[in-house]
Amino acid sequence: MEFNFLGQSHEAGGISLVSEEKMQSQRAHDGHSSVNGAGPRGFSFVYKIIRDGNELCSVLGTQLAAMGPRGRMLCLLLFLLRVQAEPTENSDFYLAGDFLLGGLFSLHANMKGISHTDTLQVPTCKKFDKKVLGYNLMQAMRFAVEEINNHSSLLPGVQLGYEIVDICYLSNNLQPVLYLLAREDYFLPLLQDYSHYIPRVLAIIGPDNSESAKTVANFLSMLLLPHVTYSAISDQLRDKIRFPATLRSVPSASHHIEAMVQLMLHFHWNWIVMMMSSDNYGRENSHLFSQRLRADDICIAYQEVLPEPEPEPEPKQLDAILDRLQRSTARVVVIFSPELALHHFFHAVLRSNFTGAVWIAPESWAIDPVLHDLTGLRHTGTFLGIISQHVPVPGFSEFRRHLAAPRPLPGPEPSRQRGTCNQECDACRENTDSFGEVLTLSGERVVFSVYAAVYAVAHSLHRLLGCNQTMCAQRTVHPWQLLRELWGVNFTLLDNQIYFDRQGDMVLHLDVIQWQWGQSKNPFKSVAYYSPRWQQLKHISNISWHTHDNRVPVSMCSKRCQPGQMKKSIGLHPCCFDCLDCQPGTFFNQTADEFSCQPCPSSMWSHRNDVSCFRRQLAFLEWHEASAIIVAALAILGFLSTLSILVLFWRNFRTPVVRSAGGPMCFVMLTPLLLAFSMVPVYVGPPTVFTCLWRQAFFTLCFTVCISCITVRSFQLVCIFQVASRLPRAYGLWVRYRGAYVSVALMTAIKAALVAGNMLAAPTVHPTGRTDPEDPSVTIVSCHPNYRLGLLLNTSMDMLLSVVSFSFAYLGKELPTSYNEAKFITLCMTFSFTSSVSLCTLMAVYDGVLVTVMDVLVTVVNFLAISLGYFGPKCYLILFYPERNTPAYFNSMIQDYTRSKD
Repeated sequence: MEFNFLGQSHEAGGISLVSEEKMQSQRAHDGHSSVNGAGPRGFSFVYKIIRDGNELCSVLGTQLAAMGPRGRMLCLLLFLLRVQAEPTENSDFYLAGDFLLGGLFSLHANMKGISHTDTLQVPTCKKFDKKVLGYNLMQAMRFAVEEINNHSSLLPGVQLGYEIVDICYLSNNLQPVLYLLAREDYFLPLLQDYSHYIPRVLAIIGPDNSESAKTVANFLSMLLLPHVTYSAISDQLRDKIRFPATLRSVPSASHHIEAMVQLMLHFHWNWIVMMMSSDNYGRENSHLFSQRLRADDICIAYQEVLPEPEPEPEPKQLDAILDRLQRSTARVVVIFSPELALHHFFHAVLRSNFTGAVWIAPESWAIDPVLHDLTGLRHTGTFLGIISQHVPVPGFSEFRRHLAAPRPLPGPEPSRQRGTCNQECDACRENTDSFGEVLTLSGERVVFSVYAAVYAVAHSLHRLLGCNQTMCAQRTVHPWQLLRELWGVNFTLLDNQIYFDRQGDMVLHLDVIQWQWGQSKNPFKSVAYYSPRWQQLKHISNISWHTHDNRVPVSMCSKRCQPGQMKKSIGLHPCCFDCLDCQPGTFFNQTADEFSCQPCPSSMWSHRNDVSCFRRQLAFLEWHEASAIIVAALAILGFLSTLSILVLFWRNFRTPVVRSAGGPMCFVMLTPLLLAFSMVPVYVGPPTVFTCLWRQAFFTLCFTVCISCITVRSFQLVCIFQVASRLPRAYGLWVRYRGAYVSVALMTAIKAALVAGNMLAAPTVHPTGRTDPEDPSVTIVSCHPNYRLGLLLNTSMDMLLSVVSFSFAYLGKELPTSYNEAKFITLCMTFSFTSSVSLCTLMAVYDGVLVTVMDVLVTVVNFLAISLGYFGPKCYLILFYPERNTPAYFNSMIQDYTRSKD
């Protein structure tokens, strides 16, 4: 079924875009293409003649066709006369070709947005403010297409064309994209499958802003028509499920924001002012910027929404904004706004004589020549901007200047109408020419983004057509086929590798630029660059600060804390704080937490304001200490004297003195004494599991054996002279079953049980360290935690045995002189008791290395008291009074004791 729209027959589902007169003039329009100023005019002209001449001959029908080649030649001559008689239209916006590329550029800008909803008419862009950079970018597309056609072997035998439309920044998006998607007959059919649909253009370059790009991308994604935008940086365009046909020749907004943040971190700016326009650009990028700042110590002092430029804002609004900016301590100002929305603001800045700020510009106004033309801005501070990588395009400046050269006035406008509106800009050349010097000195920045986008499409077409050095295959190309090839392009263009990453972005650097004023100076000088691949800002240098002595401006809420100081927040902003010293035992770790001091590990310590911990000094008894030398000397004395006593007793074993001292039991005492003196070195040096075992078990058992023997010996003497006659049977059992040795073994077993129980109850057998209470930087290394408890238990039992021994010795004070050992035992036990009490008292009030010193000293002295105090007098008697070491002398002493009792 067919419907007749505007006098023509079309299938159902078609959408008419133009009037009947426009449809009738389309063929004539398609044939008229010329590039004013430069480009392949001759080729386009011939191409037009041949194509339209053939169409004319087909119209004349069979009459002229029957004439053969002469008839066709006549048709072409007639058409040539028709073309020469017809004025050629100004077509900066159109170039015929085998494949057309669409271009969407903002030559004008309506900052109020869509303002024509009450008339249903397409807005007329030339009524709005001009955008110098928009026209410059449009010329970059024309230059790239004509360079490929004229001087490149990229598409041999294939003519690229273009059709460009002014979109007025935001106001004119839908009509141009529908026009470019329509067919040659101005109809856009509604189909179920667009796989074989061929629109007017094969790909679209642009537009320049994210909001327009998203609107356009929603349409192009349905047809999978390649869409390469050169300036829209919104991260939403990275969503390839939503926008599968959209690619970009610039890094995304997240990389622009990251470059800004790293620039602030480099100069330690953590207190900034953020201003934004009220449109989507300002809201989206300011939100992304705020989220990124949360990961670093950068705070926003306050945010300000700039008034809309149309209607012109009242001076009171701008004065209030500038007054707040003057009163703020923040000196870094980041402004997310389109450039046309900032003209009124910066004029107000100049009127207020504001100065001393660092202005950070995003790509939207970083290289705007109109704002830069306000030369008074040089006195307001330093201007830094983030912009696409600067890549000089050879020949473009000459191309642009040639366009701006004076030309003859055009002839009368053709009577036919174009297929779409907003393909004119009467004052663009003159307006661009007024900023020609700035554009030339700046190296024609950002045009490479458009240039690379066109070349990327050309390379994908080269792959799709299977081109070689001389020709390309003639075939029908569908947009989705070109898109598939476009994703896979990888080529070198002006020493830059051009390819698209997974998100559809070209991996190109970003430049940090500084505004400069003055003759022959680059108005936008590169001072650093940011690598999206490594996400790192590099080579920051040669920045001229508009401050005294060219010093880096300071923009901080609080001064930086000194090393070893933590921050204490003041108010809501983490960048506003007081600085507090880290106390001893803590240190400041900036990577962990700037608002608290970290405690040192248990084995380490720190002084006040330290940024790291050091190992505590280990305290233990060392050989170079005086106390260790004294103890070692006493141990040597004890060892030699005990060894001498052992030899002397061994040689006089049968004598009455040795037998009265205990006989074999003397060797039970002397052997542990000798071993104990030889093992005193285990108290010196860092404690280990082995040395702790000897300290807690071996020495106390040796001492218990000695005291047990003395106690049993005292009891045995009392039994012989006072109990044996009264309890002969009990005494007989004592002698028969070796009661003395059994008693010594029993008391030693009790002591061994106490030692074993204490060691088993300890959580670890390994030595432990505890902080010296007098000096926390010192760690006292001692045996396991129950060592002090075990030492108290052992000492308590030894004190009990000392008291029992002293009691028996006191009972035997009236025994015969040769058997009366009360004085010697009393001396030994009193010394042992006193030293043990002293040790327990010291352990109760002091916890240091002195406890170890006192422990070994008491042990050695107690052993010396037994060795010299108990055995010394007997050795003296053997050596110097041998006449008293006879049985007769001892018998006489017993007889005298018996007579005295009677």
